[in-house]
Formats: sequence, structure tokens, C-alpha cells
Amino acid sequence: MIEFGHGSHVGLRREHNEDTYYADAELGLWLVADGMGGHEHGEVASAFARDTLVREVGRGTELVRAIQLADEEIIRHSTRRSEALPMGTTVAALRLLPDSRFEVAWVGDSRVYVWNEGLRQLSQDHSYVQELVDQGAITIEQARSHPHRNVVTQALGVTDPESLRVETTEGELRPGMQLLLCSDGLTEEVGDAEIAAIVGRLDLSAQECVDHLILAALDGGGSDNITVVLLRMR
Repeated sequence: MIEFGHGSHVGLRREHNEDTYYADAELGLWLVADGMGGHEHGEVASAFARDTLVREVGRGTELVRAIQLADEEIIRHSTRRSEALPMGTTVAALRLLPDSRFEVAWVGDSRVYVWNEGLRQLSQDHSYVQELVDQGAITIEQARSHPHRNVVTQALGVTDPESLRVETTEGELRPGMQLLLCSDGLTEEVGDAEIAAIVGRLDLSAQECVDHLILAALDGGGSDNITVVLLRMR
């Protein structure tokens, strides 16, 4: 049995919520998209990503290809606009496969975690600070407060289709496991240890865990839009 919760909050410092998400057990698709480019730009880009993935997955398109098509769709829309501001979005998506398997795919710094008696990050940020961490130039702790921590190196609508890196991983969803998708509005304010403590509270429903995570991000400062989707296998 699959239980899931979801929610999004504008945060405490932004006027508009450029995040969006989707959660549908019947389609077997969950996603988070974090738009960028300012009001009416980020919102549009993340909505394009969501709608394209829902449409294409519904048609039977593979998840990676659906994300590539979303990139092309946003770029096409951008070229028809007169504004100079770029319009882009991150995406982290989860799709259930046959035989209790799952696939996750992502572009940008929205994240996917798995909880299985402990929290582990499945995705790897497409970001400037992650590249510095990979090079050994800074530590993970230093990355959390780095002045360029919000600079992404890949994003739908910004990265040329030929250069787009849609990364994926698969796994088996077993009873007791949970999968968490979130925008960086959560991970900017809440450390992995606190996320693990909340997600690990099995006395709470999946929706209550989501609500607690959003409240924790707001208590941490709420500097960005916050979006959380949590999937739990009973």
C-alpha cells in the first residue's frame, strides 16, 4: 500500500511561489519543479515542466524522454516571449515501475532522498557548489553557506537540449521505505539530520511529516519557496 503527502509554501521572503509539484498514485508519478526567472517566468517554466511530464508519462513516454521534451517545450515558449529574462526550472521526478521498482530522474538542485531506517540522498545536485565539493575544493558543510550555493549548472529551459544531462537511478520500493522529493527551499533551511528525524517518525502520517518539514523550513528562515512530496510504502 502506498501512502503519500505533499505541500508547497511560498516561504517568508518571497512574494510568489515559483515551485510546483504533482502527486498521482494512479499514474504512478510524483514530481517537484522549482522555477526560476522571476514572477510569471519561473511559475510558467515549472508549470510547463509539470504539465509536459504528466502528459508524456500518461502517453507511455519514458521518464527521461519526458523531461527532455519539457526542456524543449520551455525553450520554444521562451523564444516566443519579448522579455529578456531567462525562464527555467529544476525538476525531480519519481515514477513507479512494475514489480515494486521505481525510477527517479532529475535536473538541477531539487532533490530526491530515500529513507530506509536512515536517510540517503539519491540525487546529486547540478550546482556550482556541488562541483566544488566533487573537486575537493570545499566541504559539504561549507557548501551549505557558500554565497553561490543557489547557482545551478543544469536547468530545463536554460540548458540546450544537446547539453542537457538528465540523471537517473532505480531501486526497489520495499515495505517501510520512503521517498522524499523537495525543492531547495527545504534543504537550504533544514539539515539532513533533522529531515531524517521527521521522516522517521512513523507515528505521523506521510502528510503530517510533510507539514512538519515545511514548518521546520519556515522556522529555519523560510528564505525560498518550499515544496515537499513524501511517498511511503506500507
